[in-house]
Amino acid sequence: MGVMSLPAEGGCRCGEIRFRLSAAPVFTAVCHCSGCQRMSGSAFSTTISVPSDGFSLLCGAPVIGGLHGPQARHHHCPHCKSWIFTRIEPDMGFVNVRATALDDAAWFEPFLQTYTSEALPWALVAAPHSYPRFPDMADFPALVAEFAATQRLA
Repeated sequence: MGVMSLPAEGGCRCGEIRFRLSAAPVFTAVCHCSGCQRMSGSAFSTTISVPSDGFSLLCGAPVIGGLHGPQARHHHCPHCKSWIFTRIEPDMGFVNVRATALDDAAWFEPFLQTYTSEALPWALVAAPHSYPRFPDMADFPALVAEFAATQRLA
């Protein structure tokens, strides 16, 4: 896994939205679900899950796009429409940030890949853990511990 430097900053394509990560990721992932494919315009979306208090907006006011449901909220730039981050309500203690929105995402490597059941055949990645959908909630403590043991911060 690459080396991440904290704090890390990023933003949308046009620069209207800027954010900072001040806490180490809980895990990294790619999601192959058809919703993420459509919303990202790619074969999968990238995710850095960070503790909620380790994510802060520096400027801009994101709007809700993608899923508008009561639980998952996808936050986008109102101007360029970049998908920046996702919050789950009620707050589960983390924010899912799109890795490619970071100013420097060269360190990013997926630890998990989810929804491989919907993956394009050529798009599977070499993540240590793969799931046809999502991991069971009961599996997350062990996954988070394993990820923490492999993580390198500058």
